Amino acid sequence: MEITRSQFVKGIRGTDAITDDGVPQYAFVGRSNVGKSSLINALTDRSDMARVGKKPGKTTEINFFFVNNAFYLVDLPGYGYARATPQERAKLKKLIMWYLTYSGAKPKKVILVVDSKVGVTDFDRDMIMILTEEKHSFMIVANKVDKITQKEAAASIVEMREAAGDVTVVPFSSRTRKNLPQLLDIIFS
Repeated sequence: MEITRSQFVKGIRGTDAITDDGVPQYAFVGRSNVGKSSLINALTDRSDMARVGKKPGKTTEINFFFVNNAFYLVDLPGYGYARATPQERAKLKKLIMWYLTYSGAKPKKVILVVDSKVGVTDFDRDMIMILTEEKHSFMIVANKVDKITQKEAAASIVEMREAAGDVTVVPFSSRTRKNLPQLLDIIFS
């Protein structure tokens, strides 16, 4: 799989026709500061596709990117951002839940991005449970493997597999783009 064309379409904060317009969707979800936007930029080979900030919590709406004139990459807000107010955290969680459960969106695959260094958090375990209950096809990207040793990465991947069951886990680094061709093939297979 090669991404040759990509463009931002829109960001939404609730009901919108784009969620069920018939275009296949690949949704990216994960904790704040896990590198979802950086991952989307690496996949599209564009440093400016998804907004990346120095502070976590930059994504506050559901962003749709039209790729190869064929499908959407959907960047969901991050969950678990500690510096946001409880009201802001609740609002973002509600938006994520709405997309995954009530919006009418039927993503072909959900990509759960987990920080390899941090490991599986309680928030990630909750998301795995939701994805499983809603019967979403999903995989895990073990991001930021460049920040830990190979031994630590292997242990982190084992932990992710134990938490998620029979789910594909791909180690990745948005910075070095380690495993990019493999990741593209797995996501879009």
